[in-house]
Amino acid sequence: MTPSPYIKPYLQTPGPTPIPPEVSQAMAYPVVYHRAPAFVPIYAAALENLKKVFDTQNDVLCFAGSGTAGMDSAFANLVQPGDKVLVTSAGKFGERWRDLAEAYEADYVYLDVEWGTQIDPAEVDRALTENPGIELVYTTFSETSTGVVHDVKSIAEVAHKHGALIIVDAISGLGAGELHQDAWGLDVVVSGSQKALMLPPGMGFASPNEQALARAAAKPQGRFFLDWNRTSKGQKKDPPDSPFTPPVNLFMALGKALDMILEEGLENVYDRHRLLGRAARAAMKAQGLEIFGLDAEEAAVVTAVTIPDSVDGNQVTKVMRDKYGITIAGGQSQLKGKIFRIAHCGYFGPFDIITVVSAVELTLKELGADIELGAGVAAAMNVFADAGVPVNA
Repeated sequence: MTPSPYIKPYLQTPGPTPIPPEVSQAMAYPVVYHRAPAFVPIYAAALENLKKVFDTQNDVLCFAGSGTAGMDSAFANLVQPGDKVLVTSAGKFGERWRDLAEAYEADYVYLDVEWGTQIDPAEVDRALTENPGIELVYTTFSETSTGVVHDVKSIAEVAHKHGALIIVDAISGLGAGELHQDAWGLDVVVSGSQKALMLPPGMGFASPNEQALARAAAKPQGRFFLDWNRTSKGQKKDPPDSPFTPPVNLFMALGKALDMILEEGLENVYDRHRLLGRAARAAMKAQGLEIFGLDAEEAAVVTAVTIPDSVDGNQVTKVMRDKYGITIAGGQSQLKGKIFRIAHCGYFGPFDIITVVSAVELTLKELGADIELGAGVAAAMNVFADAGVPVNA
């Protein structure tokens, strides 16, 4: 079937994610000089509001780049060759911490657990006990490749018990899952613009506390553009300044996106994401499909679904995209062709879940799965109805 030119495209991946019209309009504002009076208050307000989303008193340092720029900065500033670190991994993006450890020639211990399971704080404790002298622990909040949310608060407690700093990748989880940097004792949190913050790719963030900044200052070699202390000094000025040209129009968009998040209220944002995740999982279960990995209330970023053996898993995302105009994510690495992932982080509401569930039903039916059309849609609707939320919210 040739796709109709009138099919409306839907982006339902866990990054990049859809952008609200108000954010797109802010980004379309004419480019201004980054040191001009027209930009400085926008820059200052965005920096201040980022702290509220991270729930921290730290400065949130901003870099032109993807979320990986934030991750890279967390090695460039903290690690010199031979430094002992622990890397925890339960998916594709945990593996990225490992790749960075290798790139920066760290002496690293790799705690690699089965994809789809949570990182066990007790195993982190064991790894740190068996490998004394580890100074840094790198972990993941929301593992985008599997949908699993990890207990970073408990992992941080274990790391601090052993005298190590904890560094958390919250690229997909920030602004979707509940995270409190200061209250949970997270020494460094990194994130990116293109997930729940409802922006295009192009900005990476790192929020180091005073201990992490002090370690970075004591190890000044090995970075320039990603240098935390250089960026921190600029952002602490009155008015704040950037040591390098910032992406001015992305900052305009960031200001609008943060206003929208804070106007909704962070607790309401978290509740909305939990509700969307609950509806997506209910819909898949109603069709007899298995949720991949940990099926938990906290899985508010993305729902990973195991593809039935009777279906050619590599065709699912293709049919969804080419026939129905809906782009979802497939599995990565060893999960390629075995799962598909429905995102619900950022600019998503109940009707987006209803839409993607209906297309999943049609696609799987066409590919030979035993599907009762409408069963998943009805299950999702019931979740929203029980919560008192209209599906067009």
